Amino acid sequence: MGNSYAGQLKTTRFEEVLHSSIEASLRSNSLVPRPVFSQLYLEAEQQLSALEGGSRVDNEEEEEEGEGGLEPTCPPNPYQMHPPPEGCCTTDGFCQAGKDLRLVSISNEPVEVPAGFLLVGAKSPSLPDHLLVCAVDKRFLPDDNGHNALLGFSGNCVGCGKKGFCYFTEFSNHINLKLTTQPKKQKHLKYYLVRNAQGALTKGPLICWRGSEFRGRPTTAGPCSSSLFPPLDSSGPLAAFSSEPTPGTNASIPLGAPPAGPACDHPSLAAATSPAVSNGQDSPKRQQLVKNKLAAVPRPAALGIFSNSGPPKKRHKGWSPESPSAADGGYPQGGGNRAKYESSGLSCVPQVGLVGPASVTLPVVASGEPVSVPDNLLKICKAKPVIFKGKSSSHGNFPYLCGNLNDVVVSPLLYACYQNSQSISRAYEQYGASAIQPISEEMQLLLTVYYLVQLAADQVPLMEDLEQIFLRSWRESHLTEIRQYQQAPPQPFPPAPSAVAPVTSAQLPWLAGLAASSCNDSVHIIECTYSLAEGLSEMFRLLIEGKLAKTNYVVIICACRNAAIDSCIAVTGKYQARILSESLLTPAEYQKEVNYELVTGKVDSLGAFFSTLCPEGDIDILLDKFHQENQGHISSSLTASVTKSASLDVGGAPACTSECLEPHRIRPFQLAVAQKLLSHVCSIADSSTQSLDLGSFEKVDFLICIPPSEVTYQQTLFHVWHSGVLLELGLDKEHMTKQRVEQYVLKLDAEAQTKFKSFLQNSFQNPHTLFVLIHDHAHWDLVSSAVHNLYSQSDPSVGLVDRLLNCREVKEAPNIVTLHVTSFPYALQTQHTLVSPYNEIHWPASYSNGADLYPENKKYFGLSEFIESTLSGHSLPLLRYDSSFEAMVTALGKRFPRLHSAVIRTFVLVQHYAAAMMAVSGLSQMKNYTSVETLEITQNLINSPKQCPCGHGLMVLLRVPCSPLAAVAYERLAHVRARLALEQHFEIILGNPSSGITVGKHFVKQLKMWQKIEDAEWRPQTYLELEGLPCILIFSGMDPHGESLPRSLRYCDLRLINSSCLVRTALEQELGLAAYFVSNEVPLEKGPRNEGLESDAEKPSSTDNEDEELVTEGSTSEKRSPVKRERPRSRDSASSCRSSKASSSALCGETSAQPGGPLQGEQTRSPQPCGPSEEGRGPGDKQRLRASQGPPAVISRHSPGLAPQPDSSLKTSQRSVQVSVTSSSQLSSSGSSSSPMVPAAGTLVLQATQCSVTKACQQPPVVFLPKLVYDMVTSTDSSGLPKAASLLPSHSVMWASSFRPLLSKTMTSTEQSLYYRQWTVPRPSHMDYGNRAEGRVDGFHPRRLLLSGPPQIGKTGAYLQFLSILSRMLIRLTEVDVYDEEEININLREESDWHYLQLSDPWPDLELFKKLPFDYIIHDPKYEDASLVCSHHQSIKREDRGPSRKPDDLYVRRQTARMRLSKYAAYNTYHHCEHCHQYMGFHPRYQLYESTLHAFAFSYSMLGEEIQLHFIIPKSKEHHFVFSQPGGQLESMRLPLVTDKSHEYIKSPTFTPTTGRHEHGLFNLYHAMDGASHLHVLVVKEYEMPIYKKYWPNHIMLVLPSIFNSAGVGAAHFLIKELSYHNLELERNRQEELGIKPQDIWPFIVISDDSCVMWNVVDIDGGGERSREFSWSERNVSLKYIMQHIEAAPNITHYALIGMRKWSSKTGSREVRAPFSRCHVHDFIVLNVDLTQNVQYNQNRFLCDDVDFNLRVHSAGLLLCRFNRFSVMKKQIAVGGHRSFHITSKVSDNPVAIVPAQYICAPDSKHTFLAAPAQLLLEKFLQHHSHRFFPLSLKNHGHPVLLVDCYLNLGSQISVCYVSSRPHSLNISCSDFMFSGLLLYLCDSFVGASFLKKFHFLKGATLCVICQDRNSLRQTVVRLELEDQWQFRLRDEFQTANAKEDRPLFFLTGRHI
Repeated sequence: MGNSYAGQLKTTRFEEVLHSSIEASLRSNSLVPRPVFSQLYLEAEQQLSALEGGSRVDNEEEEEEGEGGLEPTCPPNPYQMHPPPEGCCTTDGFCQAGKDLRLVSISNEPVEVPAGFLLVGAKSPSLPDHLLVCAVDKRFLPDDNGHNALLGFSGNCVGCGKKGFCYFTEFSNHINLKLTTQPKKQKHLKYYLVRNAQGALTKGPLICWRGSEFRGRPTTAGPCSSSLFPPLDSSGPLAAFSSEPTPGTNASIPLGAPPAGPACDHPSLAAATSPAVSNGQDSPKRQQLVKNKLAAVPRPAALGIFSNSGPPKKRHKGWSPESPSAADGGYPQGGGNRAKYESSGLSCVPQVGLVGPASVTLPVVASGEPVSVPDNLLKICKAKPVIFKGKSSSHGNFPYLCGNLNDVVVSPLLYACYQNSQSISRAYEQYGASAIQPISEEMQLLLTVYYLVQLAADQVPLMEDLEQIFLRSWRESHLTEIRQYQQAPPQPFPPAPSAVAPVTSAQLPWLAGLAASSCNDSVHIIECTYSLAEGLSEMFRLLIEGKLAKTNYVVIICACRNAAIDSCIAVTGKYQARILSESLLTPAEYQKEVNYELVTGKVDSLGAFFSTLCPEGDIDILLDKFHQENQGHISSSLTASVTKSASLDVGGAPACTSECLEPHRIRPFQLAVAQKLLSHVCSIADSSTQSLDLGSFEKVDFLICIPPSEVTYQQTLFHVWHSGVLLELGLDKEHMTKQRVEQYVLKLDAEAQTKFKSFLQNSFQNPHTLFVLIHDHAHWDLVSSAVHNLYSQSDPSVGLVDRLLNCREVKEAPNIVTLHVTSFPYALQTQHTLVSPYNEIHWPASYSNGADLYPENKKYFGLSEFIESTLSGHSLPLLRYDSSFEAMVTALGKRFPRLHSAVIRTFVLVQHYAAAMMAVSGLSQMKNYTSVETLEITQNLINSPKQCPCGHGLMVLLRVPCSPLAAVAYERLAHVRARLALEQHFEIILGNPSSGITVGKHFVKQLKMWQKIEDAEWRPQTYLELEGLPCILIFSGMDPHGESLPRSLRYCDLRLINSSCLVRTALEQELGLAAYFVSNEVPLEKGPRNEGLESDAEKPSSTDNEDEELVTEGSTSEKRSPVKRERPRSRDSASSCRSSKASSSALCGETSAQPGGPLQGEQTRSPQPCGPSEEGRGPGDKQRLRASQGPPAVISRHSPGLAPQPDSSLKTSQRSVQVSVTSSSQLSSSGSSSSPMVPAAGTLVLQATQCSVTKACQQPPVVFLPKLVYDMVTSTDSSGLPKAASLLPSHSVMWASSFRPLLSKTMTSTEQSLYYRQWTVPRPSHMDYGNRAEGRVDGFHPRRLLLSGPPQIGKTGAYLQFLSILSRMLIRLTEVDVYDEEEININLREESDWHYLQLSDPWPDLELFKKLPFDYIIHDPKYEDASLVCSHHQSIKREDRGPSRKPDDLYVRRQTARMRLSKYAAYNTYHHCEHCHQYMGFHPRYQLYESTLHAFAFSYSMLGEEIQLHFIIPKSKEHHFVFSQPGGQLESMRLPLVTDKSHEYIKSPTFTPTTGRHEHGLFNLYHAMDGASHLHVLVVKEYEMPIYKKYWPNHIMLVLPSIFNSAGVGAAHFLIKELSYHNLELERNRQEELGIKPQDIWPFIVISDDSCVMWNVVDIDGGGERSREFSWSERNVSLKYIMQHIEAAPNITHYALIGMRKWSSKTGSREVRAPFSRCHVHDFIVLNVDLTQNVQYNQNRFLCDDVDFNLRVHSAGLLLCRFNRFSVMKKQIAVGGHRSFHITSKVSDNPVAIVPAQYICAPDSKHTFLAAPAQLLLEKFLQHHSHRFFPLSLKNHGHPVLLVDCYLNLGSQISVCYVSSRPHSLNISCSDFMFSGLLLYLCDSFVGASFLKKFHFLKGATLCVICQDRNSLRQTVVRLELEDQWQFRLRDEFQTANAKEDRPLFFLTGRHI
């Protein structure tokens, strides 16, 4: 079985396949294997299918694992050998005939070797020390290059001489190998045997089983190809295939290997095992690339794409045929982890530090004719052709390539693209479009040809483009069916041929040739008759003959059999082939390839080539010569200039204008984002999932996880330290140290796990702390932990994010919220993401409809702004490419085709920098050996410190992703700098993620001087601290890790970024390095326009007169109105051409600080370097800034916000405006600005005062890109969307379908997120891969948020601010503002002998209490401006009342105190805790509580009609009520007995009238009642019922009749009391039948305000009964405690009203000394409805109805008792309540403020009528303007106004006296009083003329009679004989300002005669 191949007899192969299929089905427990016949004919693209991958490769791997001494995770099943024939020999080392085969035995014996056979040594697992000698046909062995071994086997036994073994299985049985795994020749035939000088057989060289059967070795040390490696001695550590496996080399498949999947067409286990895809890290454990060994993965089911791979290994129980296959888009399409070839294993792989060509690419092997690759192909073509396998009939007989396989690359990407486009999108199927045919294969190929034809010579084909072309073509051909589902605008692709008539395979070659005929032979069509092999052979022949020199693409079409087509496309263009072949490397492979070239010295040829270019020989010779000539001179002059600049600063001469410290402030944007984050957290808490209970947390803690970059780590520590967040959160109890801050920042490296464990432990131990786990730079390392688990020996940091942040503990902890923060969220926005789309927070746009949403004095300059700078109408673009550099790279690429282009680019760029340095230093002849751009950069770098008195300079960022190349660049540039004696001019810094920053002592000294740092040990640890340092920062590492760069960054040189990583995240990440904030203010010197109003989009920019090349896009206007930017361009520096090729004449002047001459932005603008926020651009708190601009209140754009602060440098800065104007055109260009110019002469000062850092702050850096990337970034589609945005979003995801609409430019971040969530799926290696089935919402994690925003914009500052405000909110949630006002009118309290002196009585003694006088005076502070009620006890002197508050300020000015909520508080709807879920009706295990509506009617004579009330009673509360049987009519509410003594429940039903407070009312009494059973009824208006029911589904509601919708609180109190009395009667009747006396039914109810939050009790420690010395303390208690105490009072039924004090922090011992008072009670009252049966609340009242009721109750002779030792706290609630009544005009719509004086008017006047109840207008008018009716009474407290039967508030300046007209009522003695007025309000028949004649009035006293209508007004005057004593005039009649239908009240006023 083990040696079959496609060339064997079909019958044999059939048996074999059948066998495999049966075996697979026996092994599998859950699936049906693929049909036998499909296996049989899946040839080329299924090489590793059932036969190869399923059995042979797997078993080979198992045996090797056994050999390598690995702990076998599962013991391999022994290979089932046929039992040996009876009687034969089975001894190890002997054949079955009993002949010795051991090399030691027969080395000297003659062995017959037939012609064409070779002797080889076989290894037997049972004899590790011996080789067995075999004779094998050499055709079945590889050649010297490891190639061309035929499949199969032919061998003879040298022992017994038996010949003709055709199967290695049979042969291995014969020689007794006794294998436990399936026999394979590659595994056991190890060495050639050769005869030594003595003629003895000895072990010879290794047999290099290389690629002939496309199987690589999973050993770390691969076999070596003699063409690339010297033979290695087997004893060395890299003993490749040595007889003894070297310890450690036989590791199971290392992590670096992205296996191509058993099916060779599925190279895509993308990064199933390759973290390199996402993090670009390399490690010893990942040094190998084995493309075919998926089988070696112990548990691939967890990972992988097995698509059509046939049965897996025996131990793989879960092989699923539904695994993603080609049709599901299971291909890496966007780059990164692309497979380079279909089935080739990579066997030559370097060990750590050693090199092997990681990019060796091997061709596809398949049945069919072999095609020989010419030997000198690469030499002739100057590039490796990339062959994309295309359409294949009958599963594609792709030819077998042999010969020089190193020089071609074969890729299945195109095939994948075709397959994907065949699968019609589910999006269309759901609309019934399943009948639509996919695009035909012929059409696909033809469209591909069209696409290739229109590609420019410097363009590279992109799979995404091709997919979009297919989509468009398919859509157009099925337009009618899918017209209504069209989603994307047509794209500018070449016109597709009309699809009316389908293209046939016969027409295809002709049509393709026709299409290619117009392209000047850039696309060449080869048509072949029999197979692709002849086309490939033809192509190789043409290549060798040089006939395809102009051809970039060769399309081979074979349209022969069955009208089906085979095709492939070869990319032969040197530029395209190089880029494509390199783009197929993963980041790890790329690093290895570069490493290999560096270590093996392949690059030396480059150096040699460069030295031939220089006119005077080698550059180094020139350098040495220069060094010797200038040594003394340069160093002395330099030192002088450096010391001079230092002394200038110290001596106080012109200091640099960019120096000023800024405080840390948060920017408006960051605050807005922090608030958005907070509101998302709140909405999670408010959602019905109950997944976050904010109310249970007392404080916030956090941990920030960042990538393993030392600089990012230090930077984050710095931000945390300076943001003050630790102080805010109360986490730094003792003095904050750096070590203390470090525990909040976690670097995700090998040590991370222990720190994280302690975080988890901490969260577990502190359930009342909310832990926020912040995952910064969250797009980094998304590798699944499953990948790590597969390889226990692999790099521990692989999959670390998944292991830590997605562990079960984090997911389940109810107190951990995870916040992912990233600039590139795309990989977290897939179909399987854990983050709900509702939990994404996107950085807000600055503009909305042209309005600046968050005005800031800094403008963010990101990718889109850079792209806009390249559009016409702008000054010199900030994004550029260097055409001369690109030209040189291309030329060298052709000269050195074997070198990776990254190596070539790096060497060329370093050479350019070296030459530029030499040119600037005086070797002007070197100018010709650099490019204009590099010269510009170098010149400005070296000259910038000379422009500044302090020596500030520019930073040049040189991005070299590959660390070994970065090291080479660093060494070379440092060497050149040293030879040119420039060491003190600028620093060169090697920035490596794994290590910190090293800066020379001289420069550290300078930095310390600039930043005023005293600490001797200080060293810069972040790039931000390099502010102002002239330096080249060589930034290495495959990905930036969030490092911020200082504001002095001037050039961002990205010419070396790996142009092959064409995925959106990688591109935007690189360009994000240049993201920048520029000043957005207008300089003072520009005249009057200094308000910073530059955000007006239509205004020409005031920065127009700055240097064009470096124009700051400081105002948005430049971005938005390019039309207005036409102005003269005389500048030299590349103003005319995009590629920045221009003469350098303008660049060489020593005075030019910036490339285009000296005039760039010398206006003083604040550089505003940053504080601790991510966007950085400044050394943190050591920032300097000139504060010469606009309004000082402007908040800085830099987080945590830094505002301008004047300092001593102000004068300097104002002088340093515009520096030497060098040409008239500069003046004219500045003159064309819209701002007035100050006369130039007044502003010219010495050039030396202009600092380059100052200028750098006003313009973004200039970015240099590779041409390929530049084209990608700047080209847009028809909607204006940059091409880069439509690339695959990230390496770790793939498109769900080719049939997807395009992104659109108009999409918001949210829409983009939804797009990616629909159209991308994670690769198997992605941590979200196993998350959920598509579309299931429960796959989202409820406590996980994602914050995304552009790079460097300030996300760190925003999330730190979020932590602060979250902490404040949690504290706020546990605190409440309660009214804290002392009682009023204390000094007016009557000093009676009657006090309640029994200080320790728990309850009032009834007899004693009856003797207490009633205190008429109101003491409640809310009635501070109410009329004082006089009584005969009180002193008349009342002139000293303090000034009353203005009515409007009443609410605002009331004093409050912030109190911590106790465990007995009442809560509003925002409180959720596990205890009261059921009480609230939100318990997840229950349905929302069902409620039933019950009508309840009773008649009331005063209203003259029956009152119909409705109860809404939840099912859970029905036990409180009695229902009729049958019928279920509500009969009554159950009442307990007075004699009940149970402590389990509260006897009194509680009624809470409420309006406008469905969210904020404190109706959750569960904790206040301490869990005790109680009956609580909300009394609501009819129109508010639905909203209250929604928020409080488990509360009983009493719904008032609709006539009371506009009534006040009096109506609610009236109905509560009447209903309760009616219910008492019903209960007495019901229970009387049960034998209970009526007086035993409990008569009390509680009427409570909806703002009562907590209750307190005062504990008295008395020194004796009458002792004046006593101490007391107050504590919080439950309402249950208070109610049960009151309900247990003896004789309680004798009291009509019981209340308690209102809490105040100012309460003194005087107030609590007497335990009980007989006085007014408010807010929370216990009402005896039995005793007060005949005393009603006034249902018309809005204000003071409780005072009115208290006076009525007292006058009825009933007892009011206030428990002074109890107090209630009232929460300040800003909404609802009496404030919900707004008095507005009934007529006009505009809400004009109406003053109380307008509330009344003369009858029949044309006064504006008001939309408000008459009673409210009356009460409000009297409160504010009663002095109009009672002028004598004003401040005349000795002569009060007499009020009969009703208390009305006449304002605080008027006192009143209340009397009741009822017979037997208690009234004060009025004989002493002379009243200054009389108010008769709706008086009834009890008020008669004789009653009024008892009272005496002052002369001129006034009368006011108020009645319902004019008629009753006249009747009242007559009935009461008022005209006897009072004089009336017609004009003294008034009415409330109501329309007639609103029933106004009428007044009549008169004067006492």
